[in-house]
Amino acid sequence: MINKKLLDKILKEALSTGGDFAEIFIEKKNISNLFLTEGKLEKANSGKDFGMGIRIFKGTYSIYGYTNDMEEENLMNSVKKISKAIDGIKKDIVINLEKIEYENINKIEVYPEDVHKSEKVKIMKRAYDAAKNYDPIIKEVRISYADVKQEVTIVNSEGLWVDDERVRSRISIESIAEGNGDMQTGRTSPGAAMGFEFLRDLDVESYAREASRIAKTMLYAEYCPSGKMPVIIDHKFGGVIFHEACGHGLEATSVAKGNSIFAGKIGEQIASPLVTFVDDGTLKNEWGSLTVDDEGARTQRNVLIEKGILKGYMIDKLNGRRMNMESTGSGRRESYKYAPTSRMTNTFILNGDSTLEEMIKNTKKGLYAKYMGGGSVNPATGDFNFAVMEGYLIEDGKITKPVRGATLIGNGGEILKKIDMVGNNLGYGQGMCGSVSGSVPTNVGQPAIRIENILVGGR
Repeated sequence: MINKKLLDKILKEALSTGGDFAEIFIEKKNISNLFLTEGKLEKANSGKDFGMGIRIFKGTYSIYGYTNDMEEENLMNSVKKISKAIDGIKKDIVINLEKIEYENINKIEVYPEDVHKSEKVKIMKRAYDAAKNYDPIIKEVRISYADVKQEVTIVNSEGLWVDDERVRSRISIESIAEGNGDMQTGRTSPGAAMGFEFLRDLDVESYAREASRIAKTMLYAEYCPSGKMPVIIDHKFGGVIFHEACGHGLEATSVAKGNSIFAGKIGEQIASPLVTFVDDGTLKNEWGSLTVDDEGARTQRNVLIEKGILKGYMIDKLNGRRMNMESTGSGRRESYKYAPTSRMTNTFILNGDSTLEEMIKNTKKGLYAKYMGGGSVNPATGDFNFAVMEGYLIEDGKITKPVRGATLIGNGGEILKKIDMVGNNLGYGQGMCGSVSGSVPTNVGQPAIRIENILVGGR
């Protein structure tokens, strides 16, 4: 996007006031969003963004700035202003930029920009029809579609120069059931680091009917009883509870500052021996996968917890300096407007030996959380609460009736130790994760797990 001579010039100017590391992040992004309501295309948005971020380190001090004016004069003026925040001694600098070529792990067959809008809308209407016609109780269906193509160039004063292309596609289906003066919502949102081939091959009708089934089931459900009880959390998006309650606490963003319950605990037993927790950005075409992170480092498979023992953290370059540890390919950012920090990619618990049926049969009385909703966590304490989108009572080893309004309330550090059964049905769910470096696509995953007991909040 910018020639080598200018890149070298920018980096040298960035280090002219005494910095010891400089980085350039250049981004070109195309985004398309479609929204379907009442079976009709309600809104269509598309846009392009182009800009550059500049970051400078001096030890563990960091300064960041960005611009979308890519004229050489402006770029040089911008980097001069940013570098003034560094107070040091100017040194003679030699930078040897060598471009690295990596094979993209996310192969794209059909670029969404090459697909006419009418074909995208046609798939959305198929999803709408399937969801709306599921049952007369479904009063409203909302369909949204999004695709993004992001091209980045990352260059730094250590000589790194790498390009990467990221393409993602996703459809979200929301069904609303209404009756007896009440409303309930069901939602499915499949996505992948793939082109439009993902949508062409997707059974959208199945996802649409599932959204409506959830809404209808919860409309007729009783309110969940409250109290401490065993809880079985099913696979795929059930992993969101440990993404929040455990994953964020293992990011160097929190650990380096001591703002995590897991700080300084490498080698300690922090979870049940049944739990192996992994963050892996190398899974081909998965929602959170990247060839390189947003600092230009290759993504990798990071085993965070192995058989209950804390093995490591997710680390970016700056926090690696603070912790005297190497980057784990975990530096991520929403766009050039954000400095990167350590973030999750595809985070999940590995398969165990139990089946979901065995878990239910071995539970006298408890809650089966089939689908999780949203929630929140405090990484410093590990305290969390999460909504259950679809839940059922378990009585005498059998699922009996649906219940709504359930929330799971607990502490990540404590709950990890209370997992007493892990299933063999690992699956993933797609989401967007927000933090200090913006919103990034992340996969959450797990097989079904049983927590020995946890506080369940009801109505």
